[in-house]
Amino acid sequence: MRIGMILDKTFPPDSRVENEAISLIEAGHEVFLFCLYYGDQKAIEVINGINVRRFKSNTLEYKLSALAYTVSVYQRLMRPKIKKFIHDNEIEAIHIHDMAIAEAVFKVNRNINLPVTLDLHENRPAIMRHYGHVKSLKGRLLIDPDKWEKKQQQLVQAADHIIVVTEEAKQGVLEYGSKKPDQIVVVPNTIHPDIYLQYEIDQEIIKKYEGKEVMLYLGDTGLRRGTDTAVRAMTILKEKVPNAILVLVGNNSAEDHVLKALIQELGLEDVVFMEGWKDVSLFPSYVEAASVCISPLKRNLHHDTTFANKIFQYMAMGKPVVVSDSTAQANVIRAEDCGLVHEAENHGDLAEKLFDVLKNKEEAKRLGDNGKEAVLDRWNWKVTSRELINLYDKL
Repeated sequence: MRIGMILDKTFPPDSRVENEAISLIEAGHEVFLFCLYYGDQKAIEVINGINVRRFKSNTLEYKLSALAYTVSVYQRLMRPKIKKFIHDNEIEAIHIHDMAIAEAVFKVNRNINLPVTLDLHENRPAIMRHYGHVKSLKGRLLIDPDKWEKKQQQLVQAADHIIVVTEEAKQGVLEYGSKKPDQIVVVPNTIHPDIYLQYEIDQEIIKKYEGKEVMLYLGDTGLRRGTDTAVRAMTILKEKVPNAILVLVGNNSAEDHVLKALIQELGLEDVVFMEGWKDVSLFPSYVEAASVCISPLKRNLHHDTTFANKIFQYMAMGKPVVVSDSTAQANVIRAEDCGLVHEAENHGDLAEKLFDVLKNKEEAKRLGDNGKEAVLDRWNWKVTSRELINLYDKL
């Protein structure tokens, strides 16, 4: 089957899109990827077997995408490109990544009537409520998350199948009342252990933290991820464990200055270290150097229904994990018995859970071993992509 994936961004990088496409190719399908480009990339290219078809875009279109369901201009601009993509590549089934471009696809498909799968990488209306630009005065005037929520319900109803990232997200879609359980497929964002675990351990990173009890956070350092909760927890943990440090590997250009100011305000410059963004090939080295790995997400509808991919990166390396009680990630950690769960935004509880792990090395190893076994047996892309493949094999 010739599957046309629609992505309203540049490609690469996008690990979920790439993972799904490669899995479908390995299952015998042809995958053509519609995406955008703003510079000098090739219009036609093959990447890991994916037939990439890029369509020229510009700054105006990019800005209009944020207003996709406020005004209809963005959808109108995308429709001719999508129509050409479907026609030129003789697409037999459509796979839409996320909802911003989805209405344009459905309007083009009215005259073609191809089967459509809507892949909701996240609950976009829910997370939009926490974006700084949406909460600003200008954002509140131009972008209405309630409209996006209403549109998401309509798009779910229009699609033949829905893909979500967690069972919790599936329950949310079922509440719309327009889809049966067998029309919704759960495809979590897990890792390829055979790729992730092949990265060579950087001994310089190991030596750098020798003699320290490293509390590690990987990924976007935005405050909604609970990074400020982690920083505050160190005011308590450092008194109980003098050689404990917090290492943050990642960045958030809009909020890192807030985090740095907090570190300075609390006098934690010798305890908390912001390493900035590092290539994914170095992630296993940082995890190897850690004693405990954390995901202190603040709770909201988005975080409760999605996974932070970092938890599987932690688990794959056999490290104990401490996460907040955001529903989806807490359910995994509890079910797999591979870590502890703290109350979101409660830095005292986070510090207590971290201390509980640190003070019992034997228990910490047991938790870490459980996590590694869970990733190798269940929480890996080879296993979690099966439902995606089954969906297209049945079309």
